[in-house]
Amino acid sequence: MNHFLKIILVFFVAVQMNGQEVNARVTIISDNIPGSNKQVFQTLERDLNDYINQKKWTNRNFLSQEKIDCAFTITLQEQLASNEFKGNIQVQSVRPIYNSTYLSSIFNFRDTDLSFRYTEFENFEYNPNGFDSNLIQVVAFYIYTILGIDADSFQQNGGTPYYDQAENAMNQAQQSGYKGWGANDSGITRYKLITDILSPTFTGFRNAMFTYHFEGLDIMFEDKKLAKENIDKAIQQLRVIYDRRPTAPLVRVFMDAKSEEIVNIYSGGPRYETDDLKEILNRISAVNISKWNEIK
Repeated sequence: MNHFLKIILVFFVAVQMNGQEVNARVTIISDNIPGSNKQVFQTLERDLNDYINQKKWTNRNFLSQEKIDCAFTITLQEQLASNEFKGNIQVQSVRPIYNSTYLSSIFNFRDTDLSFRYTEFENFEYNPNGFDSNLIQVVAFYIYTILGIDADSFQQNGGTPYYDQAENAMNQAQQSGYKGWGANDSGITRYKLITDILSPTFTGFRNAMFTYHFEGLDIMFEDKKLAKENIDKAIQQLRVIYDRRPTAPLVRVFMDAKSEEIVNIYSGGPRYETDDLKEILNRISAVNISKWNEIK
């Protein structure tokens, strides 16, 4: 299909959608919490699944086949009080690739600063104009981040309205005292994630998401060589970020989702000269050197 027609099709589908936006799977892992009564965690898992999947997060409508597949894995490490817990949350989402059955990992992020209060059977409700529950605030933040990253992969800067909602969730939580929302909190925090995504300094990340997916993976069926060239361009956009600020977390965020896929893309035909590409990959993501060495 002509690439211009694909753009028209994406737009047409977007305006014809109806229904919720995500198809989420929530898993609660409570092995580190002592005690034999695990019913409270089963209730939490069930109610979070229901809440996330039944809530309308935006004013747009999605067909069931257009819902974004995502997963939230919450690992509880400590019970600080009868209704207070501490742990981490792994957030993942995938994106379908045009003219294939392949689902590409688009976001794979581990947040180590999760703590919250929860009483069994409590009602969940996200308040965009305030702060009620850190658990729901964190969930809302990542829902909007997922929506933003997914939209950016289909349209240049298409995710801005969703990132703005994620930033709003962060702003509302600033005075809560919970870690992960503050400018001075250490690590790759929610604050740093959304601030960098929206920063003009790191526009290369969003450009790379679009180039890699819409101009790369989505044309792989039609023209594998051109797809590889465009994916190479996307990685070069990440190099610009790295050269400007080597500690920028967005390069790592990208590679955490894409490293294995990149190896698979450039290990298959047609032949593509990868020496320069591998040099860039080794430089900007040294933690994955063993993977880059598999590219032939």
